[in-house]
Amino acid sequence: MKSLTSLFFAAILNLTALPAIATDGTCHPLNRVTSAPARPATGVQHRTVRIDGLDIFYREAGPQDAPTVLLLHGFPTSSHMFRHLIPQLATRYHVVAPDYPGFGYSSAPPVTRFEYTFDNLARVMDKFVDRVGLQTYSLYLMDYGAPVGYRLAVQHPEKVESLIIQNGNAYDEGLDNDFWKPIKKYWQDRTPENGDPLREFLKLDATKWQYTHGVRDVANISPDTWGHVQPLLDRPGNQEIQLALFYSYGSNPPLYPQWQAWLRKQQPPTLIVWGKNDAIFPAAGAYPYRRDLKNVEFHLLDTGHFALEEDGDLIGHLMIDFLDRHTSR
Repeated sequence: MKSLTSLFFAAILNLTALPAIATDGTCHPLNRVTSAPARPATGVQHRTVRIDGLDIFYREAGPQDAPTVLLLHGFPTSSHMFRHLIPQLATRYHVVAPDYPGFGYSSAPPVTRFEYTFDNLARVMDKFVDRVGLQTYSLYLMDYGAPVGYRLAVQHPEKVESLIIQNGNAYDEGLDNDFWKPIKKYWQDRTPENGDPLREFLKLDATKWQYTHGVRDVANISPDTWGHVQPLLDRPGNQEIQLALFYSYGSNPPLYPQWQAWLRKQQPPTLIVWGKNDAIFPAAGAYPYRRDLKNVEFHLLDTGHFALEEDGDLIGHLMIDFLDRHTSR
């Protein structure tokens, strides 16, 4: 019987006897090098564009000639919050989800080099929309995505086909709870004494709480959520970035009347999919939309702040049904 060593060397000799790949790239059928299949339209692409010296990361999927859905994320996450929703929507829609400066995989310059305000985040996102060539879109507004998105909508009403609002506030009723008391105190007096207690919101326990409070079953919530977010929050200088935005959030309520007037005038078809157990943006902030909008589909979901984590499939189905009826093809 042949030894294992002799069998091994015989196999090597047989392989080396195969015809080599020719200089024109052709090869013997047994030695063909195959390329990976083309990525389907629903496959998510991970891209970066340069805006005013910043690298802005974004996720993109779906047919380029389909109606666009622009997904705007909340605090303290990034486009990562849409990681499951994007492939679901991309079966029928062109989906784009950027990370703001200071979040996710976008540049996070220190506060000494970039002014972290909602006006400035919206300015960068406006340039991003132009850079990636979005002419019209449906806006998904969640948490910080609401003040960013409403600034875009007021500036470019002709671009907005419809709204999907998920725990994104535009009314005073949505800020009338205990969560906002220390933040409102900081708005009134921007001192270290008022700012330092807000650093507790940036620690791991607070991050986990945002994802798990109000959910039906904590086992439904993947630790990939805070596993992605917390290392980014813990980057040197990031607490100062987030404190700057906590303070800047105070610039949003004075704009609520302007945003509400935009809603009443433009009457965008709107889908509300709101986690009703959210302790940050409670359901009290969802109901007032029905005062100003005539064409609104209203769903309160039995979950918390990051409703996509527990009810993502349901939200995706509701969105596709809604978008099929309210976007142009």
